[in-house]
Amino acid sequence: MVITNGASRSCGSDDCDGPNNGGKDIMAPVLGVPPPPPPAPHMGPDGLILPRKPYNPCLTSTSHKDLHRELLFNQKIGKNVLNQKSELQRALERHREMVSRKEAERNQEESYKNDPRTALQRAIEQRAKHIQLSQQPQPTEPPNPLATARAKLRRCMDSQ
Repeated sequence: MVITNGASRSCGSDDCDGPNNGGKDIMAPVLGVPPPPPPAPHMGPDGLILPRKPYNPCLTSTSHKDLHRELLFNQKIGKNVLNQKSELQRALERHREMVSRKEAERNQEESYKNDPRTALQRAIEQRAKHIQLSQQPQPTEPPNPLATARAKLRRCMDSQ
């Protein structure tokens, strides 16, 4: 008689490899279904609990698997997800950002030169737009751990 997962069944000499049953009772995880609880302890012939590896919830977590798969893919294609840029690369990026910011300000000033409205009118219109956007209800979703991890990775990649 072998006890597995709380159910007992008789075991012939052909069916079982020993008290551990050869790992035949391990079930594959199903997508969208929470992982099964850890199996009941296996009892030896003398009534003692046999040693066994602890239950690992990360192995059945789909979000953990997806994140790990994405990290492996990034490593395979050579994309560096950590912030390991040289000082020269960082300085060049800062310089490019400053140049693009100055260019945007210059374009904005040129567009304001041709605009007959005063600065006060433009500021009032911008505040009105901001108030309209803040009054509209924004849908809130519960945070997804995978999405937050991906956002952190993207933020790290964007800062490089």
